[in-house]
Amino acid sequence: MTVKVGVIGTGWIGAEHIRRITTSIGGAEVVAATDIDADRAARAVEGTGARVLADGTEVIAADDVDAVVVTSWGPAHAESVLAAIAEGKPVFCEKPLATTAEDAQRILDAEQRHGSRLVQVGFMRRFDAGYVQMKEVVSSGGIGAPLMAHCVHRNPTVPETYHSEMAAQDTAVHEIDVMRWLLDDEISAVQVITPRPTGNRFEHLRDPQFMLFEMAGGARVDLEVFVNCRYGYEIGCEVVGEEGTVRLPEIPGVVVRNSGHRSTPVPQDWTTRFAAAFDAEFEAWVREVAAGTPTTGPNAWDGYAATVVTDAAVRSLHSGGVVETGIKDRPAFYA
Repeated sequence: MTVKVGVIGTGWIGAEHIRRITTSIGGAEVVAATDIDADRAARAVEGTGARVLADGTEVIAADDVDAVVVTSWGPAHAESVLAAIAEGKPVFCEKPLATTAEDAQRILDAEQRHGSRLVQVGFMRRFDAGYVQMKEVVSSGGIGAPLMAHCVHRNPTVPETYHSEMAAQDTAVHEIDVMRWLLDDEISAVQVITPRPTGNRFEHLRDPQFMLFEMAGGARVDLEVFVNCRYGYEIGCEVVGEEGTVRLPEIPGVVVRNSGHRSTPVPQDWTTRFAAAFDAEFEAWVREVAAGTPTTGPNAWDGYAATVVTDAAVRSLHSGGVVETGIKDRPAFYA
């Protein structure tokens, strides 16, 4: 079975996923797309045979659309996901699932009323080979009980439209999800600390930020978010257990020796760093949609939990204090 996909939102990531579905993975084809900029949508599907529709409602309702990919502006995600659930169609939603905990809760309620899991959230790091290896070590008890973890998320620069709250909502959200997954535990409290700001930031932006997470089971996680580091895109993660540690591997690269120096290249953006993870993520999603089975990737509960934590992080950013997430117990539906 070839899964026929409709795409809502054809900005950079939407166009990239259209390219990925069309040229990099098998078992799926894009048959419809929409964007607030119809010309941009037309450019994104050029050569694919897909048609451009007026809006997300038309894409979701189209008879030839088996599954939906939501890559629109974050605040519009919830509306499209809810519409896809109402139509009973599997939906892949790029992060965030929703920009408020209330909207994420609406999605949980709608999906449970429907009776089957239809939603997958685009936390692609769970499909990265290095993180998968870390998960295997932690889950097998290879380092004993996890006590703490250290994370780094650095970008060379960000556009002027990037604001301080996005450090949690758009950047740290990946570490929030991956630490919940690696440690198999929920985040119960968060504190955001802002050290001396870099002179390379836009004046309105608080950068870098240091985030401290307390897991429900007592482990602690620290995360440095620095989105104007200038030198490249760097992701780091180390979990420290009672009997050892496990660290995310460095990205392989050629070693250059010249002018008295030894160097290796640093990725310059997330598309290069996680290209293989994006492919693996979509291959798994398409395979499960074609089989008619619930997706095993990050689900609506994972999207909800991440939103609850980012909400708490934004509150801490403004207060400077420790903020309880207030996350509830995971419903059995998402076990």
